Amino acid sequence: MNNQAGVPLFDLQGQFSELQNEIQQAVARVLASGQVILGPEVTALEAEIAAYCGASHGIGCGSGTEALSLALHCMEIGPGDEVILPTFTFFATAGSVARTGAKPIFVDIDPITYNLDPHAVQAKITSRTRAIMAVHLYGQCADMASLWRISERHGVPIIEDGAQSLGAAYQGKPCGSLGAIGCLSFYPTKNLGSYGDAGMVVTSDPAWAERIACLRVHGMQPRYYHKYLGWNARMDAVQACMLRIKLPHLERWIGMRQEAGRRYDSLIEQYRLTQVFSRPTRMPDCRHTFNQYVVRVADDQRDNMVKYLKHEGIGCEVYYPLPLHLQECLLHLGHKEGEFPVAEAACKSVLALPIFPEITAAQQEKVVRTCAAFYSRNAARRAA
Repeated sequence: MNNQAGVPLFDLQGQFSELQNEIQQAVARVLASGQVILGPEVTALEAEIAAYCGASHGIGCGSGTEALSLALHCMEIGPGDEVILPTFTFFATAGSVARTGAKPIFVDIDPITYNLDPHAVQAKITSRTRAIMAVHLYGQCADMASLWRISERHGVPIIEDGAQSLGAAYQGKPCGSLGAIGCLSFYPTKNLGSYGDAGMVVTSDPAWAERIACLRVHGMQPRYYHKYLGWNARMDAVQACMLRIKLPHLERWIGMRQEAGRRYDSLIEQYRLTQVFSRPTRMPDCRHTFNQYVVRVADDQRDNMVKYLKHEGIGCEVYYPLPLHLQECLLHLGHKEGEFPVAEAACKSVLALPIFPEITAAQQEKVVRTCAAFYSRNAARRAA
C-alpha cells in the first residue's frame, strides 16, 4: 500500500470531534435518568424527525431494517401477497418482505438514477400486489410522480425506503412524506448517523402510527396484554439523545455533501475522465443529498479500479455487486441471470468514491488524481 495518507470512504470522527462535549453531556444525562429504552428522548426525537420529514408521526425503532419490517407488518402483508421492489438495492428491502411470507416482486431500474423504473413497476402489478417499495438510492428520490399515478390507479400504497436519503426531496416535498409510510435509517454512515443502530418510521396516518408503536413493543397494549404479534424493535434513548444533538446540523452537512459532489464533478472533468466515468445525474425535480457519490466505470475496469484504489489507500465501495434476484437465499424465486439487464449491468460498473461532509478539496483531488493514474498506468502498459 502507498505509505502516504489515504482518503477514507467515510469519516465518523469529524462530527464527533465537533460535537463531542454536547454528545457526552447528553449521554451522561440519559444514563443518569435511568430511562435508557424509549422514554422522553425518543419521544422528542420522533417529533423532531417527523416535522423534518413533513409527517405527522414518527416511531423510533432499532434500525432501518426494523422500520421496513414494521411498515410491512402494519399493513398486514403476509403469505400470498406480493410487494414490488427494485432488484438493485441493499438486501434489507427484500429480506423484510420475504420474512413476512410475502413474495418479493423484483423490477429493473432506471439506468440514469438507479431507482425503480416506473414502467417496470406498472408491468408487475397484479391482484396480489399489496405495496410498492420505493427505494431512494444514494440520496436521490425515485420518480414519485409516476409511482403516485400507479399507486392511485391500482389502490396500492407506497412504502418509502429512505434509508440513504433523509433530507432528500421530490418536487419540494421531503423524503418520508412521499408515500403512505416512510422508513429511515440512522446507521452511522447515513446523512444523519447514530453511534450504533437506530431507525424510524414516519407517517401521517394516525391509525398506522399507533399500530407500529404497538408492534415495536411485542404488540403489547396495555402492559403484558398483547394485541398484535409484534417483537422487540425499540429505539434506545442513548442513540436518540445523540441524534438530537446532530439533527440541527443536518442541513449544513447536507450542503457540504452537495458541495463535495459538485467538486467531484469538476475534478472528473478537469482530469479528463468523463469518457470512462459516468457521473451521478441530478434529476431536476429532486434534491440529491449525496449519501454516496457513485460513478460508473467503463470498459469492465471497475474491479481493477477497486484493487488499485485500495492499494493506494483510497476508500471505495461497490453498492451493490450482486442484484437481489441472484442472491443465494432468494434463488428459489426462480429468477435467472439476464432477467434484469439494467440492474445487472450496474452491478458490474458502479463504484462509490469517498464522500462525507468534512472531506476536503485536497482529499477529493487525491481521489480523482489516483483514478486518473490508474488509466495512465493502463495506457502505458498497452503501449509497452
